[in-house]
Amino acid sequence: MRAPYLAPLLIVLCGAGPCQREEREVRPDPAAVAETDERVALSTITAGPAAPVVETSGKGRDYETNAYHLSQGKTLYKWFNCNGCHANGGGDSGPPLMDDKWIYGGSIENIVAAIREGRPNGMPSFRGRIPDPQIWEIAAYVRSMSGNVPAAAAPSRSDSLHARPAENRQTPSPPVPGGSTPPSGLMPE
Repeated sequence: MRAPYLAPLLIVLCGAGPCQREEREVRPDPAAVAETDERVALSTITAGPAAPVVETSGKGRDYETNAYHLSQGKTLYKWFNCNGCHANGGGDSGPPLMDDKWIYGGSIENIVAAIREGRPNGMPSFRGRIPDPQIWEIAAYVRSMSGNVPAAAAPSRSDSLHARPAENRQTPSPPVPGGSTPPSGLMPE
């Protein structure tokens, strides 16, 4: 004999699907990738009564909220030797990237423009040297250094910054011999 509540329960369970996964565009076709045309303002000061013109594509949101793009940006940050000038975000010969003081604006679009176009007194232009999607990934990672991305998507701290090697990189140690069995481990008499 079947219970009357099983049929509606079965319908509800069949309708509940799995959670939606994060969309990942691993590598777009290089021939189809063109630079985005972002208009960013470096300052709020303008001549005349109108505010500066800012036009963004919204592409930055896609990169800042995607854990895959952020982790790729972390890898590219090291590969393109951004550490050489900015260290691990704390600054060296280049300015620090972990604070809230940004000379040319702290939005992802401003960071993309700084990487692509370069800046006076040190920051070289990487236009034509780094593909546009990778520039966006690096910029998203730079924003994550100062905590400007969702915590669920932010990459973790590098193993090289820990005081000891990661657990999976340590040499396995043999079990410690000897010892006595505690009373809780003995058979009752």
